[in-house]
Amino acid sequence: MQKDYNDSNIRTLSGLEHIRHRPGMYIGTLGDGSSIDDGIYILLKEVMDNSIDEFKMNAGSRIEVNVEDGKRISVRDYGRGIPQGKLIECVSEPKTSAKFESDKTKKVFKNSIGMNGVGIKAVTALSSRFVVSSYRDGKVRTAVFERGILKNDVTEPTDEENGTFIFFEPDDTKFLNYHFHDDYLESMMQMYSYVNVGLTIKLNEKQFVSHRGLEDLFQDRMTSDALYPIIHIKGSDIDIAFTHTCQDNEEYFSFANGQYTYYGGMHKSAFKESIARTLRDYYGKYEFADIRAGIVAAIAINVEEPIFDAQTKRKLSSNMMSPDGISINKFVSEFVGIEVDNYLHKHTDIARIIEQKIKDNEKRHQEMMGVTKIVREHTKKANLHNPKLRDCRIHYCDVRNPQREESCIFITEGLSASGSITKIRDVNTQAVFSLKGKMLNTYGLTKRQIFENEEVCLLQAALNIDSGLDKLRYNKIIIATDADDDGMHIRLLVLTFFLHLYPEIVRQGHVYILQTPLFRVRNRRTKIKNRHILEEVDLKNGKRDDYVTRYCYNEEERRIAITELGPEPEITRFKGLGEISPKELAYFIGPEIRLEQVRIGKDEQIEKILKYYMGKNSMERQRFIMENLIVEEYTSVE
Repeated sequence: MQKDYNDSNIRTLSGLEHIRHRPGMYIGTLGDGSSIDDGIYILLKEVMDNSIDEFKMNAGSRIEVNVEDGKRISVRDYGRGIPQGKLIECVSEPKTSAKFESDKTKKVFKNSIGMNGVGIKAVTALSSRFVVSSYRDGKVRTAVFERGILKNDVTEPTDEENGTFIFFEPDDTKFLNYHFHDDYLESMMQMYSYVNVGLTIKLNEKQFVSHRGLEDLFQDRMTSDALYPIIHIKGSDIDIAFTHTCQDNEEYFSFANGQYTYYGGMHKSAFKESIARTLRDYYGKYEFADIRAGIVAAIAINVEEPIFDAQTKRKLSSNMMSPDGISINKFVSEFVGIEVDNYLHKHTDIARIIEQKIKDNEKRHQEMMGVTKIVREHTKKANLHNPKLRDCRIHYCDVRNPQREESCIFITEGLSASGSITKIRDVNTQAVFSLKGKMLNTYGLTKRQIFENEEVCLLQAALNIDSGLDKLRYNKIIIATDADDDGMHIRLLVLTFFLHLYPEIVRQGHVYILQTPLFRVRNRRTKIKNRHILEEVDLKNGKRDDYVTRYCYNEEERRIAITELGPEPEITRFKGLGEISPKELAYFIGPEIRLEQVRIGKDEQIEKILKYYMGKNSMERQRFIMENLIVEEYTSVE
């Protein structure tokens, strides 16, 4: 039966109502804070970007960030402070900003990050509590909002320095079970400091300040030793640095207007192209692939009225340096072409080291030609039919698809686990790759030995990374193995494959571990004495079930569940994914999925890690295992 469609069906939402109704348009994925792309970090970024814009205008050289219990955040800068007469409008009315002025003589912001007059409004709308205070010339005006609704507005005298204070607590009805992770916050603050030299950012008790800019970035982030001193060249509105390491992979960092552009953009593409072309022209030979292998490089530029791919601003979409200026491609290419060539002519000792690295790459690539043929043959067959893969419809490389970042692939062990996941997965965004037992230990093997293994080739083909990461098919690569010894070993083998051959995938945050419950605790509702628990469960599920069930991921959660669902609940210990029914597994890979992102610490060198854990047994490692071995003794608690 067709429903009536008339004027009463049409709604007009206010700016903040629309943000609350369609938050994904403004901050991307909501999430719970377990991924750096989750919305709570975008909220913080919107606040920080405004403070960074103040610093870029020489207004305030310190920012204080405080995090309370991983739930609430305050940011205090010492810039000019939001004009108090427009304070409410600036934080609650979209398309309200001081950054729309096109007359250069009247601009109060230049090369700013925020341009759309939307960012901070999303923080106001999506916070259960939002407080903004503007300190200007002996007065402070403070406004308090709750879920986008103004609750209080007061102006009073103050003796504090000029600037802006913002406190926000994300709305837990939007961001379920969220938590700010310290390592993500620290990484964010570090990235801001590298391209805002002289700015001091204090995050709780930790302080972040950079005096050498991109050189500090390399010092902190490189996971392999440099073959020669970092080449660091600065110009007007551009800053570049690069070196080579003994590794084969390329690694690039890009920044625009004082912020880290995680997904790059035209500035990164132009830099990558021009650095290779300049080195080739200097030496008069060599292929781009031989020049780039092992390079670590960074570029930071300032663009007038920048355009980003989305409100999250993770990728620069601008093609021009300014509305009436030259293209970014030409600007970067000309700077790199002139300055790098001049540097190499002045530092011929460094030029010789670079050329030797290129020659080593050339020799290694020639040795790999036979391997490349093997890989292409396997890839061609896999493209026709990959027996290990159950693919999804939407892929990360589908740049125009709004759901591309939701695409993921589960790497599972055996047919039982992969079969269960395949039955209940979201066929639009979730793919499954099934390993046949333990994967090949790739550490210490030549690439020929590695890619003669059919399973490795099929995995590479499934991910579409045989020619680089530009066409990576899945945003999240999720290792889903059992929680027993064999499962842990398989997990290590898969991680070794990525760290050894494709460490950039890990560095970019694409690799995750699926957390599956160790216990199921359940009881008949008629036996449960805690009526409050029953009310909570019924409200959440929207119905009354005969059984109340809790899935527990650790011993502490199990003890709590036993207490709340007592007396005498039924306790099941899960030993593998194959033991979990498809119906239950749907819960663990759905909206409530728990993932642990695999990250490489700034002081960790990949080669040393792999040699220690995956190389031939040494007495040192045997002693470490014996001294740290934990034997779990499980006793059912009634």
